Amino acid sequence: MNDDLRRLRAGELAGARVLRIAAGLEHFPDEVFDLADTLEVLDLSGNRLSTLPQDLHRLHRLKVFFASSNRFTELPEAVGACPQLEMVGFKANRIDHVPADALPARLRWLILTDNAVTALPDALGERPRLQKLMLAGNLLRALPDTLRHGRSLELLRIAANRFDALPGWLAGLPRLAWLALGGNAFNGVAESSARGGHGAGSVHWSDLQVGELLGEGASGRILAATVGHGPGRRDVAVKLFKGEVTSDGWPTTELAASLGAGRHAGLIPVLGRLEGHPDGTQGLVMERIPAAYRTLAGPPSFESCTRDVYPPDLRLPASTALRIAADVASALAHLHGRGLVHGDLYAHNLLWRPGAPPGQASGLLGDFGAASFAPPGPLGDAVRRMDVRAFGVLMAELCDHADRDADGSLPDEARVLAEDCLNEEPAARPAAAELAARMARWATH
Repeated sequence: MNDDLRRLRAGELAGARVLRIAAGLEHFPDEVFDLADTLEVLDLSGNRLSTLPQDLHRLHRLKVFFASSNRFTELPEAVGACPQLEMVGFKANRIDHVPADALPARLRWLILTDNAVTALPDALGERPRLQKLMLAGNLLRALPDTLRHGRSLELLRIAANRFDALPGWLAGLPRLAWLALGGNAFNGVAESSARGGHGAGSVHWSDLQVGELLGEGASGRILAATVGHGPGRRDVAVKLFKGEVTSDGWPTTELAASLGAGRHAGLIPVLGRLEGHPDGTQGLVMERIPAAYRTLAGPPSFESCTRDVYPPDLRLPASTALRIAADVASALAHLHGRGLVHGDLYAHNLLWRPGAPPGQASGLLGDFGAASFAPPGPLGDAVRRMDVRAFGVLMAELCDHADRDADGSLPDEARVLAEDCLNEEPAARPAAAELAARMARWATH
């Protein structure tokens, strides 16, 4: 028995604000209601639940509810009646129906990744606080037209669905900055071409000496390896894709975007696609990044929703902050020039090198899990301006964490540039090429 379940039934969790139980549950534990006056986060992921009690609203302080990897075929209407509920996660169930009444009035963050949803109710666009909507890995061909009124929507994941085209009104959403749209019919040809191309070359599994696990994410495992022999021996990293749909979409879309990105000083260099794995696993071979690099920030929390969480004591020399921003702007312009959008431009997807001499600091933009080929025409330009808004968020955060150093401080224009990128009229934002040019001038002087 799960220890928290044992303690709950023994009455030992009085006053708990957070409760997580993964114990093969087939029925909702009635003892949870004993925590109604304090419980704010309830995670029942990894069980066998298919229904919830109709009086779930008795949990009147509940803000976050997860029930991923269960057996629900419908988003329960009981969830919608919880008065304070803001974050709802039902990833990897069997959901094919989302009733309007299942959507809480205070909904900010909805996760329905990896289900079988074919349509969403109009009520979704009537939730004015909705900031984050994660729908990758479903059977959607359209979005509710009411979402055109989603002025608070900042992150949208609709990759790995069945869209033949994107709704035109997406171009006008004022705050949308992080959009994953790969693995749909309208960009399938571009993805197939990138995966089948040979521009980045290939590396055969038999030429690698594979070592320890360096890390693991939603889309795959990263292993240390070396390639070659003797003086030409080279340290590399091998990413083995898992094959399952992730919160950002299909790993094969990430593979296509990584190969299509080409080489740039602000991107983690890809040496080629992996060939000849004994299990047929797809993968990438990349240069191994020196240990001196570290991630700039942590991912968003429940509270911050769409904003990264920085170390509280992080202060950057102005020259370092400027160099990071310039490198990212240059990398973004490069991606846009190759027909790609990043879709997840965040500080938690940036590597930087602390303690580097002034003028030599560098930032590397990674994680192509949400990257994709942009649709053609005006809508493609609008999607690129969403990346630019994400850069504006990053630029503002760098300004907040920058200190004056021997080379001076960030120019006042840096704040102005951030504000230009955050313009809620998407067409008024600068293009990435303009960002790169302006940042390069500041970083040089």
